[in-house]
Amino acid sequence: MESSKTQLDLVLKGSGYDIEKEIKAFDESKAGVKGLVDSGIVKIPPFFVVPENVVSSQPTPAHLQIPVIDLKDTHGDPVRHEKVIQEIRSALEIWGFFQVVNHGVSKAIMEGMIEGVRGFHEEKNEVKKEYYTRDVKKKVTYTSNTLIHKTKAADWKDTLYFRMVPDSPHPEELPVVCRETTINYTAYIRGLGDTLLKLVSEALGLNPDHLIEFGCDKGLKIMCHYYPPCPEPNRTLGSKSHTDPDFLTILMQDHIGGLQVFHQNQWIDVSPIPGAFVINGGDLLQLISNGKFKSAEHRVLANHTGPRISVASFFAIYDRLCGPIKELLSDENPAVYKEVPLMEYIAQYMWKEQDGGMTTLDRFRL
Repeated sequence: MESSKTQLDLVLKGSGYDIEKEIKAFDESKAGVKGLVDSGIVKIPPFFVVPENVVSSQPTPAHLQIPVIDLKDTHGDPVRHEKVIQEIRSALEIWGFFQVVNHGVSKAIMEGMIEGVRGFHEEKNEVKKEYYTRDVKKKVTYTSNTLIHKTKAADWKDTLYFRMVPDSPHPEELPVVCRETTINYTAYIRGLGDTLLKLVSEALGLNPDHLIEFGCDKGLKIMCHYYPPCPEPNRTLGSKSHTDPDFLTILMQDHIGGLQVFHQNQWIDVSPIPGAFVINGGDLLQLISNGKFKSAEHRVLANHTGPRISVASFFAIYDRLCGPIKELLSDENPAVYKEVPLMEYIAQYMWKEQDGGMTTLDRFRL
């Protein structure tokens, strides 16, 4: 059966439209989605179009809201500490998502990073072009849709990417407009990441340092997304449905909204809360927890309003074999996943679209 992209190619070529030529021109412009919007388009290019039923969703029921967890006094109050662990356990088992407040990262640090990201994406194109590449081995890149030549439909966003841990880039490799803010933000996110990984370890019934000793904090990648306003938001997505290829994601989003998580067979809005971070477990957390904690599908809607800015920090390593944590297994709770060479996992994740209801992680089930 032909993929929807192949079918679209045939239809468009029949009408004289060369989709591959248009994608090539878009890529070679190095101007991204923002460049399209700045040019004044009123209709989105066909290679961004997704089926109408993919975009549509019902309003979020009032009783379905992802949990909000207050991290205040987590370290100093044993009763509060245990309550937070229980809340994290419940959130990751049921939703795979939660938001945190009173997390120790100041408003100034958060707003500074948002403005730094905005500053880069709104730079003159001549400046941004210096960073434009599809070389995934680079530590600092700017691009729009890394796998645009393989995906069924492109996402309505541009992305500035930093590989901060291990072997972080030299300061001069970072764009000037967001150099200082990125360095400061990374330091705070690493601290918050360690705090959360310890709490997640305890939520699994393990020693607080278990996930850190395994190395879950030894890799940190930061993706700074810029979602320009879209003239036809009902025909495309800001980010298509996906799970994250990591242990834990810390997301900062601005006030625009559009993030949704798939829960109980429906899309649920993750409404922005001023000063909060959105936290979600990734595929690797679902793997090592033997399916106890969820890696939930999520997406971002396109919007007439914008730009929407978000900063996603991914904690992951891929240089080892990884499977369900032995301490969690028993005769009553046998392994449901194989031990996985994580380089094989990430290769499959990068080059195979998640469709047909099957995620990359599903391919490694026993």
